[in-house]
Amino acid sequence: MPSFFRSPATLILFLLLTACVSPPAPDSAPVPAAADIHSADASFPPATYRQAKAGGQPVFKISANDSLLAITVRRGGLLARLGHDHVVAVRKLEGYAAPGLQRADLRFRLDEMTVDESGLRADAGLHTEPSADAIAGTRQNMLTRVLDAENHPWVLLQIQRQGDVLDAAVTLHGVTRNYQIPARITVTPRGVSASGTLTFKQSDFGITPFAVMGGALAVKDELELRFAVSAR
Repeated sequence: MPSFFRSPATLILFLLLTACVSPPAPDSAPVPAAADIHSADASFPPATYRQAKAGGQPVFKISANDSLLAITVRRGGLLARLGHDHVVAVRKLEGYAAPGLQRADLRFRLDEMTVDESGLRADAGLHTEPSADAIAGTRQNMLTRVLDAENHPWVLLQIQRQGDVLDAAVTLHGVTRNYQIPARITVTPRGVSASGTLTFKQSDFGITPFAVMGGALAVKDELELRFAVSAR
């Protein structure tokens, strides 16, 4: 997935080997009907939220400006020193939360993710700066060779709260997996927020981590997610 390369020489070697290888009132935002959602998945958001709102329960909309998912992708293999670690971020998160139902449903498009924002790299403890070309190559490889974003454009997260744990069903690459995620959760009359971390594997979703030269330069299977999500 990452471009890996610190120097033009290693980038050229890679190309030869692989062939070019992101304060309104809580009820002010209406929950859209399924037809209002611009996606092939007409079931998002679930009708549960419209029913909850009609029954007088608060339904909050995810605030993309106040929400972030950041995934640290680390390099591995015998030649790992030639590469970079990377940070992939989701800023265009959308969805709804209903505290009365102890539930939230979120989603984002893979092709709207960002790669290697300087501030997020620093937050992750990464102190190198890949070139613009390296970042563009990383993003292209990630979307096409790894995630197959054309055929699986959306990531869906169905979340049920169990005390201070989020029971999250994550659908990625056409595969759904469940995770128990300890989280810091705050609920007020005007919104809800949650933050925490999760370590998971690409192979959980049938994804083969990106590698070249027989795995001598590769992406580690394990990914590190940190999140802070707010709904208003």
